[in-house]
Amino acid sequence: MKTSVVDSVSDLPVEKSRIGILERLHLTENTVTPESYWRSLTYFNIYRGLVAAVFFFTVVFFYGRTAFGSVVPQLFLLTCAAYFFSSLLFAWMIHKRIPTFPIQLQLQVLSDIVCLVILMYASGGIKSGLGLMLLISMTAAGLVSRGRIALFHAAAATICVLFVEFYRDLGSEAMSGDYVQSGMLSSGFFVTAWLAHTLAKYSQESAQLAARRGKDLLNMAQVNQLVIQDLSDGVLVIDGEGKVRSANTQAENYLGSVLTRPGAKLRDVSLDLAMRLERWRSHPEEKFAPLHAAVQNVSLETRFVSIGVSEPKPTVIFLRDLSRQQSAAQQIKLAALGRLTASIAHEIRNPLSSINHAAELLQEGEHAPTDARLLQIIRDNSLRLDRMVQEVLNLNRREHASPVSISPKTYLFDFIEDFSQVEHIPKTAFSLEIETDHAFLFDRTHLNQVLWNLTRNAWRHCQQQDNSIRFCFSNVPMENMLQLDIIDDGPGVDPQLQDQLFEPFFTTESQGTGLGLYIAREVCEANGGRLEYVSVAPGGQFRILLREA
Repeated sequence: MKTSVVDSVSDLPVEKSRIGILERLHLTENTVTPESYWRSLTYFNIYRGLVAAVFFFTVVFFYGRTAFGSVVPQLFLLTCAAYFFSSLLFAWMIHKRIPTFPIQLQLQVLSDIVCLVILMYASGGIKSGLGLMLLISMTAAGLVSRGRIALFHAAAATICVLFVEFYRDLGSEAMSGDYVQSGMLSSGFFVTAWLAHTLAKYSQESAQLAARRGKDLLNMAQVNQLVIQDLSDGVLVIDGEGKVRSANTQAENYLGSVLTRPGAKLRDVSLDLAMRLERWRSHPEEKFAPLHAAVQNVSLETRFVSIGVSEPKPTVIFLRDLSRQQSAAQQIKLAALGRLTASIAHEIRNPLSSINHAAELLQEGEHAPTDARLLQIIRDNSLRLDRMVQEVLNLNRREHASPVSISPKTYLFDFIEDFSQVEHIPKTAFSLEIETDHAFLFDRTHLNQVLWNLTRNAWRHCQQQDNSIRFCFSNVPMENMLQLDIIDDGPGVDPQLQDQLFEPFFTTESQGTGLGLYIAREVCEANGGRLEYVSVAPGGQFRILLREA
């Protein structure tokens, strides 16, 4: 913010006259003078010292062969010396930043005018040509001051030049006739001052415009960075040499933290992705199959976009998690399906309960073995239908999760004990591997529901021998996350069916409903985790990602 010198000392009556002059000269000062102003003033002062030194040594070594000091050589040399030492004094003042920039500038310009006019007088007046040096000072002062009070400098130089000619005429019997040249030189002062003012104003406006554009570009770059970082898709920028120049957080989650290493190459991060990029550069129309990301065990859709003009061009790679698209499609289907099934399920449940109750009453009496068997079939199928109806109703009723801190070792030991007793399975069929004792957050009821479903499926498909089912609890290369793997030694899931595992109503069992895995994944997501299938050979492996407590 600019503050007038008058504002800062207006209460001092002794300074009023000096302050009035400074105010009329528009000597305003920024709270902090830019460093570029001081640097320009330094260069201007160096020029002044060089001019004084050149003039001094020119008269000393070439006296009589130039017009310099031809009239009063002693005055010329003394003025040159004073001119040079004043530049040294000003250099110290610039270094100390005392006094302020506007005052130092005026002192230097006024000392230039006085010294150059005296040198001009000692060299024979306007005919010596030294008056032209004032034009250089006018121009430099106008540029250094960014056009401020340039006309004041021209007026001061004009007065001094005309005074010297008048003083020279006082000592001569005839008029020297140099007033015309002095007037023309003075006109040059004003023209030069005006041009310097105009150029300085133009350069200042250009600098301000460049500063505004720079701020706008910086703000835009920050906005773009925020948008890219918050994208649900992974974004990579690869230069023509295959180096990773930029990557957002989601891309690091998909491909690993190696992306953040300086100078990391795409080939070192993902060889498959690097090969796809090379093929795409040769055949841009080629379509690629989903890319498997080992870090999160998800399928990614890859899209390549070239940028820039260099060859080979830099490329932006977009990585989209296909499971999110599949989840969105499922939600659309389930929204319509849920309304239909809910209404049907309610209508089925009442007559189903009546059938089941009637079968129970009939079983209480004495019947032939064939009739008893038929009644048992009725009851079993009634219970199966009732379970299916209950699971259908649960599709649209995701329970509220209440996560608590759970110790993996204690919980998994208790779970294996309970599961073995209820399902009548020997405990030797299970093995437990715990690599970290960090607690995790999950709703206990929900976790029991998920693990019971996964463990029952694992027992159904495994070889049902000792250590056929393994529970592995370990860290995961993601911040604040842990993982629990349920692994069996069975045949695993057919690769052609893996993409449909978590779809509702998909099952390979004749007695299954196809809702168990779907509901288990929904429950995991409600607790801030994730359930996924890991394709390994041999055996089947389900992985639960858990939030670290």
